[in-house]
Amino acid sequence: MWPWPRSYTTHDPVEWTLVQGRFDADRWGRDWQDLFDSHVLVHNRRQIARIEVSKEGDGAFGVVDIDTLWRSRIDCSESHWMGRTCKVYALVEGEWKMTMQTGALRYDDRRGSD
Repeated sequence: MWPWPRSYTTHDPVEWTLVQGRFDADRWGRDWQDLFDSHVLVHNRRQIARIEVSKEGDGAFGVVDIDTLWRSRIDCSESHWMGRTCKVYALVEGEWKMTMQTGALRYDDRRGSD
């Protein structure tokens, strides 16, 4: 599942939307193919900020800073995905499966606001 903030600064999950539900290979494949067909990937930068595994070794999350820029093939408009995401995993029958990911949020604006 992908809960997604309406903007990079929408930190309150009450205001988020559910962009994609449970993984369905056909549906997700179509959605991604539509994006690839209609946009050019300008760049896709990733940096791992943190990884933590549960003490039981069966759950984990990874915090990833993303900077992905897409350009429309139709009107050259740009869609910039930039911020910090959290990807959550479960160990299922010996394989790590991503169970969810949060949308990209920017946290630098919130420093010192405790």
